Amino acid sequence: MTYSCNSKPDNPFFAEFDTPNGIPPFDQIRNEHFMPAFEEAMKQQNKEVEAIINNSETPTFENTVVAMDHSGKMLIRVSSFFSALRGAETNDSINDIAKMITPVLSEHDDNIFMNEKLFSRIKAVHDDTTRTDYTTEQKKLIEKYYKRFVRSGIMLDKEKQAHLREINKELGSLSLNFGQNLLADTKNFELVIDNEADLAGLPNDVIASAAKTAKERNKEGKWVFTLSKPSWEPFLQYSEKRDLREKLYKAMYNRGNNDDEHDNKAIVEKIVTLRLEKANLLGYPTYADFVLDDTMAKTPDNVMGLLNTLWEYALPQAKKEAQELQEMIKKDGKNFKLASWDWWYYAEKLRKEKYALNDEELKPYFKFENVREGVFMVANKLYGLNFKRMDNTPVYNKDVEAYEVSDADNTFIGIIYIDPYAREGRKRNGAWMSSFRKQQVDEKGNFVTPVVYNVENFPAPTDGKPSLLTIDQAQTMFHEFGHGLHGLLSKCNYYSLSGTAVSRDFVELPSQVMEHWATEPEVLKTYAKHYQTGEVIPDTLIEKLQKAGNFNQGFMTTEIVAAAILDMKWHTIRNNQEFNPRHPEGSSRIDVKAFEDNAMKEIGLISEIIPRYKSTYFAHIFDGGYSAGYYSYLWSEVLDADAYQAFVETGNIFDANTAKSFRENVLSKGGSDDPMILYQKFRGTEPNPVYLLKNRGFVK
Repeated sequence: MTYSCNSKPDNPFFAEFDTPNGIPPFDQIRNEHFMPAFEEAMKQQNKEVEAIINNSETPTFENTVVAMDHSGKMLIRVSSFFSALRGAETNDSINDIAKMITPVLSEHDDNIFMNEKLFSRIKAVHDDTTRTDYTTEQKKLIEKYYKRFVRSGIMLDKEKQAHLREINKELGSLSLNFGQNLLADTKNFELVIDNEADLAGLPNDVIASAAKTAKERNKEGKWVFTLSKPSWEPFLQYSEKRDLREKLYKAMYNRGNNDDEHDNKAIVEKIVTLRLEKANLLGYPTYADFVLDDTMAKTPDNVMGLLNTLWEYALPQAKKEAQELQEMIKKDGKNFKLASWDWWYYAEKLRKEKYALNDEELKPYFKFENVREGVFMVANKLYGLNFKRMDNTPVYNKDVEAYEVSDADNTFIGIIYIDPYAREGRKRNGAWMSSFRKQQVDEKGNFVTPVVYNVENFPAPTDGKPSLLTIDQAQTMFHEFGHGLHGLLSKCNYYSLSGTAVSRDFVELPSQVMEHWATEPEVLKTYAKHYQTGEVIPDTLIEKLQKAGNFNQGFMTTEIVAAAILDMKWHTIRNNQEFNPRHPEGSSRIDVKAFEDNAMKEIGLISEIIPRYKSTYFAHIFDGGYSAGYYSYLWSEVLDADAYQAFVETGNIFDANTAKSFRENVLSKGGSDDPMILYQKFRGTEPNPVYLLKNRGFVK
């Protein structure tokens, strides 16, 4: 595929967006703009880097480190926009561009961070002990760039650098292929139901959504269920047809594992092998050692210490829950052994029996628009933020909403886009936050306001009925908005340190702490209103919700810890023999399934539960930034549980002083200081892990 070169006036990327507050001109950008823009952006950054290298003046913080941080603005602009579309609104053209540009961008990056002349200037600033007036943030920026060069292989000889370049290029392409295979497998499978009796047990809105999907796929009059989570999860939760639950669930967990053109096993093998090789080249015994060296956790032993502690609490609880569900099967008049595809169905039955509560009773109170207003209300009460809908603003999909965000004194803060609904085949599964433009102070001293976005995969409205969320989906919206606040409220001087540019095991603190407000009774009463009557959620339902708060927690903790351990198992491999001992010595072949099965057997995972992500669809670690880092959600939970306790201890979950401290010491600071120092400035002490255990119901 070729793209004609777009001249500067025709290509919106060739200049800063000439739009109100720098919003992306979605209505002007076309796919054919990307390749010329990428090419020009790399040329521009190369010129900027050359100017730094050829500066005849002695290297200083300003003319070297800050100049580096200001370089590549066009490339950031193009990449940010392209990444957003690739994740949320992709198509064949975008996928083709991604395949072409990924190895080129990898080479461009290596050319910069393996440039000896550039590094010599960075090193001169880093090693200079005569200047003592640096701020903490400036010291962090110097250290960040110095470590970036070292971790990119600048200390290696030319031969090893060349090898590392090839590894980086191949890893980029492999991760891209992994994600595209996963999207294809997710998109291509469908469970088609043409017999209405096979819908037994399913709620009306789930049936309506399946009918809508069928119509969109030219199967009107039938019902189609897919591997999008809003489709498969409620089917497993409510369908009385065990054989169909099994079929759908197996299709979900066999994504990338069907020995066809979209199979990911060989890709997993290559990624893990190359990551180990990269780590060894850089002087680390495992890839996890390499990754964790730049995090709060620091070492694999520290990560496994947390995971093993949680496992000791979670697994016994999960076994008890499995026994209870087996009893439910018996009471149901059935004679089979509980399997993983039965768990959701019988857990829902058990919850209804124990607490007289089910998701269908709750969902009418969680209309998407109401939950969104609840999120805005919490942000207003905590931080004084106000949100104004931007009508007639260009967006990349008709369902996307844009909001201006202002402070309590009406100072403009930034813009947030919210993309709520699942889109089959065009949007990857999951939920995430990122930026079209990050907060920073530019080279002229101007404060640049952020433009961020939240993406979710909620069920879309059907037949005049609004999108109704489960309580988990409502919490997801609060979670992603916490990331959004981290980006919006940033007040850093430097791009590389602003917003969410923090270690992976700290970045989930702002998001996870927001989840706590979602189910607080006083918060629920402000936004959980019946979509038909406007009735505020009754106290009886809130009480049931509170009592059922830790229901099924053994299962939920076990599946996420199992996934985190699987991630660590892959990335603490030290040699090829550890991949699979059945292979002959010296073989580089990995039996992915055998490795995974063995890893789960070693920790005693029961057959009724699988890891939240199996290897061939574990996008967090093979097509995302969480390799050797999936533990971060649990590490950050230690922080968020303790942080929320700071509000609880005041007797007011909206305590102004506590919120002010969290905003000033965490949300506004980005990566401008060590994360534990930032946390201690907020809390006054290191986090107490007991609150995590209490939140999950493992201790009183």
